[in-house]
Amino acid sequence: FSAEQEAQALRKAMKGLGTDEDAIIDTLTKLNVSQRQQVLITYKSTIGRDLIDDLKSELSGNFERVIIGLMTPTTMYDVHELRRALKGAGTDEGCLIEILASRTNAEIQRINENYKLQYGSTLEDDIVSDTSSMFRRVLVSLATGNRDEGTFVDEALAQQDAQVLYEAGEKKWGTDEVQFMSILCTRNRCHLLRVFDVYRVIANKDITESIKSEMSGDLEDALLAVVKCLRNKPAYFAERLYKSMKGLGTDDSTLIRVMVSRSEIDMLYIRREFLAMYGKSLHSFIKGDCSGDYRKVLLRLCGG
Repeated sequence: FSAEQEAQALRKAMKGLGTDEDAIIDTLTKLNVSQRQQVLITYKSTIGRDLIDDLKSELSGNFERVIIGLMTPTTMYDVHELRRALKGAGTDEGCLIEILASRTNAEIQRINENYKLQYGSTLEDDIVSDTSSMFRRVLVSLATGNRDEGTFVDEALAQQDAQVLYEAGEKKWGTDEVQFMSILCTRNRCHLLRVFDVYRVIANKDITESIKSEMSGDLEDALLAVVKCLRNKPAYFAERLYKSMKGLGTDDSTLIRVMVSRSEIDMLYIRREFLAMYGKSLHSFIKGDCSGDYRKVLLRLCGG
């Protein structure tokens, strides 16, 4: 890997009349996120221009969004997406839920630090001012990045948690959402997987079924996302991708965000889950749903 060679290749692709989109796709998708950052710095020092500015002036639409996403450091990409979800026209609840339910404590801490540096307000303050009621409380809880990340399963506590969840939902008239939040957003993954098993025995149905029947709207979506991420994160992202493309129209924001943010983390596993869940490959789905350079770059990120 030579940052200088790649920087020159990118400059060549954009210099003069017309843009060589294929060269841009080839160059950027073969590098990893830290190599792309090196190219960014080298481009400025050897060519004396800002690579992001050059890319923005040459590209447009969804293709531009993917390329700029690839050029953004991982944490900053999440920060920008959260800010867009909160401060854009209307609130993109799906984006808030997806990022906050799926990132690790360390990732959430980095997001919080960078968000404050970038925008001067805290992520929590912006969540509080832009959302309401129980949904707000779940997001605030997730945004603290304070989940127990140990692996210890306390069998007695697992039995107790399952019983509390049952009594907070299925067993009573109305739902005690706070109990759901405090257990689902703080306990460690191994413990919660055990809780879900016990819950199934007590309630005679899966925890997701209870959440669906007891909650609605954004709160339901948020708690379901938490459970799905705990059980199988790649499957959660496979479902996000499927829903972004199925039916009429494409939810490009979600499609781009998942493809860019997971491309170097668990894309192979997401592809495997996608095929198992929907009987079609992610590759064929993207191929049928997108076109042009946008399709080319997404297929390259998908691989296979």
